[in-house]
Amino acid sequence: MALDVGIVGLPGSGKTALFNALTRAGASAHERKEHVGMAPIADERLERVAAIERSAKITPATIRVLDVPGTGPALLGNLRRSDALLMVVRDEEELENLKLELLVADRDHVEKRLERVRSQAKSGDPKLRQEAGDLEELLRHLDAGGSLPEWGRPVPPELEPLTAKPAVVVLNGAGGIDLELEEELVELEPEEAAAFRDGGRSALEEIVVRLKDALDLIAFFTAGDTEARAWTLRRGQTALDAAETIHTDIARGFIRCEVIRWEDLVECGSRAEAAKRGLQRLEGKDYAVEDGDVLNIRFNL
Repeated sequence: MALDVGIVGLPGSGKTALFNALTRAGASAHERKEHVGMAPIADERLERVAAIERSAKITPATIRVLDVPGTGPALLGNLRRSDALLMVVRDEEELENLKLELLVADRDHVEKRLERVRSQAKSGDPKLRQEAGDLEELLRHLDAGGSLPEWGRPVPPELEPLTAKPAVVVLNGAGGIDLELEEELVELEPEEAAAFRDGGRSALEEIVVRLKDALDLIAFFTAGDTEARAWTLRRGQTALDAAETIHTDIARGFIRCEVIRWEDLVECGSRAEAAKRGLQRLEGKDYAVEDGDVLNIRFNL
């Protein structure tokens, strides 16, 4: 399953330019509709693993990117299922205004949830009555100028607060990333685009690194003669989680996992040689996958 990231920004901030730089979708900032696209996560390790396995196809891990046309509560609500937010701003004042927009959207969402729960609580369900009381307290906290992250108590999972999501601030302009330039550079060949950046990272590479840090993500690889592919997991997730990420059937029939470090595979030149040197391990479903692991999951349905 792809990482899901929402882009937010005030009008004119350059958020659609960022969307295009990440996805190459060529979306128009003047369209009053959602833009959805997929952005590949560059990882030079994947190509080196693919070379060892002589893979016919290379598939990088991807980010699903959603750009909504505005900052009203209803539009921002479409980002509640996102794993993280990219906040596009041109200066500190824009950042503070954008944070306020997110706070207002969360406050509006809490109020609507409270209205529904109050109505349902008339049935006498004690859990609903308790939730209604908690939401009333939370709404008073927000109206007093507090935020959801400052609440300090669990909130109903249905709220999916925007202000509690991991966020990466993307400064568009001087001292940050020239998103309009990056939007143009994605149309060029990689070598030509790199020359314009003086050899620096592209917008995608820079932002992906920051997203991985914000979400504490790792990458693992699967590889064979047909395809070499990268996948993402949260740090601490297991081999069973990795199997689930690849396909639910693989997780259901999980038997064991063969693990080789990517650098060991590259150095040895083959899985057989890595196994011969004792660098391939057999792990169970509870094994905590590490960044750079090459996994071969055995399963039986």
